[in-house]
Amino acid sequence: MDGARGRGGLVAVHAHPDDETLATGALLATWAAAGRPTAVVTCTRGERGEVIGDELAHLEGDGPALAAHRTRELAAALGALGVTDHLFLDDVVGTGERFEDSGMAWLGVGRAGAAAERPAGAFVDVDVETAAAALARVLRDRRPDVVAGYEPGGGYGHPDHVHAHVVMQRAVGLAAEPGEGRPGHRVPVVLWGALPEAGLRAAYAATADLAGPGLVPSDAEGPLPSAAVPDAAVTVRVDAVPVLDRVLAALAAHATQVQAVRAVDVPGVVAVLALSNDVLQPVLAQEGYRVAPGGRPDDVVWPRAVAVVA
Repeated sequence: MDGARGRGGLVAVHAHPDDETLATGALLATWAAAGRPTAVVTCTRGERGEVIGDELAHLEGDGPALAAHRTRELAAALGALGVTDHLFLDDVVGTGERFEDSGMAWLGVGRAGAAAERPAGAFVDVDVETAAAALARVLRDRRPDVVAGYEPGGGYGHPDHVHAHVVMQRAVGLAAEPGEGRPGHRVPVVLWGALPEAGLRAAYAATADLAGPGLVPSDAEGPLPSAAVPDAAVTVRVDAVPVLDRVLAALAAHATQVQAVRAVDVPGVVAVLALSNDVLQPVLAQEGYRVAPGGRPDDVVWPRAVAVVA
């Protein structure tokens, strides 16, 4: 491998193209803008994603064609964020077998679960040790200070997100173990994406009137995604304002997956968007994270736009 190396690095682990921007866009753009090594590992190519709009509707259900298109979207989004180091996890494994999008089913607003059927090679069926060993190789090579990804519920329950979380956690442990004549890699701080419950509900209410034709507002009184936690539990916050142009450009690059992207002037909110479920979602002014158990955030020199609460 020949990616970015050295202290101060960040590696983000995601299930599909678009997740890197939706879940960690401000963090990635902030890290890259600070001149720090910044890498993204994507576990699948999003073969079973729903496709927004009539122009590209023919791609839905055509796994290879959609994968190729979403790979191009991902490249454009990473370019907008300033990230130049990217790997697909199955390429790291190197067997030639693809890790495929497992698919999902909406169980309600902001909640997903397993699809009725999944393809051969579905990421959720990939052995954790196999996938984690490959990701551990990336971590040993990049030696990041920070690894970012989903919380145990996968953000909103997508099976691939949940599996990616398990693989990420196992890989961090494997990378820290000595072996094969190498010393153990020091354990990075692991960040789990987090949404502040009260702040999110306030943002839902504040943006309800912005839902245009064909869209519905988020329910400020309804169920929240699994990433939502009490506001005080969000201990790492990234100011999205300085990198908003980069994040908006990256979101716009994922045109098959994201729609209605625009900046807004609403307290606590910098933009809105909708996914294929046509529900308007706010982009919070601060992108939030929890430090995974055992993490030592004081050991990291954070970029100026990142605030850490002990």
